[in-house]
Amino acid sequence: MTYDRRSFLRAAAASTAALLVLPSLVEAAAKGTPITVYKTASCGCCKAWVEHLTRNGFSPTTHDLPDLSETKDSLGVPNALRSCHTAVLGRYVFEGHVPADLIKKVVADKPAILGLAVPGMPAGSPGMEVPGRKDAYDVIAFTRDGKRSIYAKR
Repeated sequence: MTYDRRSFLRAAAASTAALLVLPSLVEAAAKGTPITVYKTASCGCCKAWVEHLTRNGFSPTTHDLPDLSETKDSLGVPNALRSCHTAVLGRYVFEGHVPADLIKKVVADKPAILGLAVPGMPAGSPGMEVPGRKDAYDVIAFTRDGKRSIYAKR
């Protein structure tokens, strides 16, 4: 294929523009899926859960708050399902030590729920790893009107 000078310059300009856009696309992909996490500054397991998210393809933005009650209230997290941190991704709320693979599943499947919760702090859940110990726990789906069901068993 032969190019005249004008065609060559247009093709070169398009290639250059693509090269300028490419690093920002690669950077965005490398950063992972954005997720917002509300936690307290002093909680070690919250930090460990945020690290779990990062290792599993998320790009967490954290907000350290002295008290999470108002945040949990405004997001609709039932009192009985509350744990030490709360995350938001799109229209979904994730309370406590929810595994990253289940967050990805909810976002992909788009079920008619408000979110998932892992009440308490079960040993062996993400961020609560204890050498030689892994307690069985339920991941609970909840809706804005208070309905709850077991989404997964771990």
